[in-house]
Amino acid sequence: MTQALVDRHDVELAALAAAGGRREFGELVRRHGSAVRALLRRMGAQPSLADDIAQDAFIQAFQRCGEFRGEGTFAAWVKRIAARLYIKRVAKEARYTAEVEQEDIAPAADQAGLMDLDEALKALSEPERLCVSLCHGAGMAHPEIASALNLPLGTVKSHVKRGLDKLRARLQPEPAQPLGRTQHVG
Repeated sequence: MTQALVDRHDVELAALAAAGGRREFGELVRRHGSAVRALLRRMGAQPSLADDIAQDAFIQAFQRCGEFRGEGTFAAWVKRIAARLYIKRVAKEARYTAEVEQEDIAPAADQAGLMDLDEALKALSEPERLCVSLCHGAGMAHPEIASALNLPLGTVKSHVKRGLDKLRARLQPEPAQPLGRTQHVG
């Protein structure tokens, strides 16, 4: 009796997909599709664009499944593919459109006064958002990001640090304010 797809490890499914196993690859897409789309949205893609690029990334992953060696997770591997596709798309669009300055976005707080990470990421500049998302969302190293974005390594490090500092400041909870007047004990 064959082992159920849900019980198989990603490395095993990728090996079977490399041999032409469409059902096995479908299981990998089911497992990791939402995480790939979430990364793309955090990088700045609109939901429909994130869906399109995620689909393209999984098509590329299927075609290159034999290259996946299991040295990292399958999710990280396909996220890197998706991130690179998004970067190419952004670079292509930037050549055809004038750069528009982004307005400051006021923090959007939920009912408990906490901010959503996606909203906080929108407040970063595009280079900061891309670098932070690639570093912490796709698991890419600074040199990989520098190469993918065609930026100097120091610039990438600066964007990541500045972006993380801004995120920490925006996501830090507000200190509690006392409800009544302070009484002095004398």
